[in-house]
Amino acid sequence: MAPAASRLRAEAGLGALPRRALAQYLLFLRLYPVLTKAATSGILSALGNFLAQMIEKKRKKENSRSLDVGGPLRYAVYGFFFTGPLSHFFYLFMEHWIPPEVPLAGLRRLLLDRLVFAPAFLMLFFLIMNFLEGKDTSAFATKMRGGFWPALRMNWRVWTPVQFININYIPLKFRVLFANLAALFWYAYLASLGK
Repeated sequence: MAPAASRLRAEAGLGALPRRALAQYLLFLRLYPVLTKAATSGILSALGNFLAQMIEKKRKKENSRSLDVGGPLRYAVYGFFFTGPLSHFFYLFMEHWIPPEVPLAGLRRLLLDRLVFAPAFLMLFFLIMNFLEGKDTSAFATKMRGGFWPALRMNWRVWTPVQFININYIPLKFRVLFANLAALFWYAYLASLGK
């Protein structure tokens, strides 16, 4: 009697919601892979920026309740239109161009990601954020001169182990989600450092 009652509680209780959400996510991922990854990227990017702002406020001991609403909106736009779709197609491209049976496929994929995709994606991030913030091309050039190399070096340090795991051990359909979840923590970490 007890196992049946606990099973009923599990199905009707709190555990049912995450299972239903996961089932729905997997269905959308199968039916609309690019749109699902774009939406997930947009939501998690916005959430990451929001959390970063909250952590920064707490770190500075600010009591104001105002947040930069534009920040999460910019990150949502970038995540939806760029991070999700570009990452989806890049991971597919890597699987096709460097199949698993190729010698040292994991290392080759990691090098492709770190030496080609990461710099291009970072530059695109600076460009799009510059545009979404309403800044001119001289602001973009200044940001590239002063911030690109430090940001890329930090990206290589932090994201190389994450991408090693992602490329070699995470199933293809979950790679964008895995990177988005890692980015969520990355934003919070940067905010905790005050950067």
